[in-house]
Amino acid sequence: MIKVQFAARPERWTTYAPALKSAFEQAGLEVDLRRDHPPCEVGYVVYAPNSELQDFTPYTACKAVLSLWAGVEKIVGNTTLTQPLCRMVDPGLTAGMVEWVTGHVLRYHLDIDRSLATQDRWEPVVPPLAQERPVTILGLGALGAACASSLSRLGFPVTGWSRSPKDIAGIRCEHGDDGLVRALSRAQIVVLLLPDTPATENTLNRASLALLPQGARIINPGRGPLIDDDALLAALKTGQIAHATLDVFRIEPLAAEHPYWAHPNVTVTPHIAAETRALTAAQMIAQNIQRGEAGQPFVNQVDRQLGY
Repeated sequence: MIKVQFAARPERWTTYAPALKSAFEQAGLEVDLRRDHPPCEVGYVVYAPNSELQDFTPYTACKAVLSLWAGVEKIVGNTTLTQPLCRMVDPGLTAGMVEWVTGHVLRYHLDIDRSLATQDRWEPVVPPLAQERPVTILGLGALGAACASSLSRLGFPVTGWSRSPKDIAGIRCEHGDDGLVRALSRAQIVVLLLPDTPATENTLNRASLALLPQGARIINPGRGPLIDDDALLAALKTGQIAHATLDVFRIEPLAAEHPYWAHPNVTVTPHIAAETRALTAAQMIAQNIQRGEAGQPFVNQVDRQLGY
């Protein structure tokens, strides 16, 4: 019997326990899933970084820690976590992110905000075709690649940027510092889907925002620290950036007094772009436990040096 510890907020147990038990059964795994196993007997930990479990030292038999979150910045630096750590790449989460990003790109592309603001007068403004609207996606991991492919299928010329070289069909892929300059200089809409690491903090800052064409739009469903907030507010004031849609922030919930709330050219959404879906996440966890029991490499294992 494989002993699996569920270490997340208590209210998540009701949501995830039935889905996990069903996924384990479908995978042919005999699993004893609990929240209170003796740590020394646990084979795997299903984990959320905001749980009470922060010291992994007693988990001496643990083969892997399987995160329920896509982001691992809150746990990757934990020195007591010496076991393999796997981040969540969930088909349901990916689908949700693709839908959210595509919706907001189309909102900007079709200038829907302008239409809503001119309901009292007849002012026909015909948007360009998608092929005339360059979009850049910063971050070409699972989420970024999926969003890039979705937008490309709609006809947008999509450029993707990552720290290391990538090759995605139909996407102009850039990497490195020079590649970032090229990726930003042609982008009318920028989507941020980079991980939160010391290397990615303030990727959009005064210098990089100035590279964008005048009146570019920003969409950030990735991580709050990817943007220098003061630099973005300054760029919005000058019109260098026409509008920003922000789903993530350095401190959440976003403080009531933060200038983003009242800014006429900022849309705030409360970290809803993508959510881990219990049914599909459970299937990914079951797959990784199958691999661990078979002695195969885990999927989506975190590179501790890179931080994702």
